[in-house]
Amino acid sequence: MQRAEKPLPSLEYLRPRMRLCRFVAAVSYFGLITSLLVHTLLFDNLNGANPLVILAVLLVPLLIFLPGIISGNPRVHAWLCFAINLYFIQGVLICFQPGREFYGSLLISFSVVYFLAALGYVRWAFQARRVEAAATSP
Repeated sequence: MQRAEKPLPSLEYLRPRMRLCRFVAAVSYFGLITSLLVHTLLFDNLNGANPLVILAVLLVPLLIFLPGIISGNPRVHAWLCFAINLYFIQGVLICFQPGREFYGSLLISFSVVYFLAALGYVRWAFQARRVEAAATSP
């Protein structure tokens, strides 16, 4: 027994949702980068470590995805969903340290919001591609 094809939503339905999810994902992505940068430079006790090395270790995994985030590539958003889980785990671990609960909850919030917004963007972007492909094929 074959599965019946589910009808795809129209582009008028998909485009506003894609724009909103991409905007929310970008804001939380840059919020995560900013919070890591500000906390490391201003509040973190580095115990004599070079702050540039610490920032490189924290930010390079996020900055690798920057060109794809700016261009709006759905695959890059999907791959960053995997990498963003590292920052979620770091935020959970930081929440258990006394006096750092706010910073940990900030990391958790940005990573969860990015994850959910990026999942919505990826889903609707690929549906929009399927709708556009169906409209151009005979």
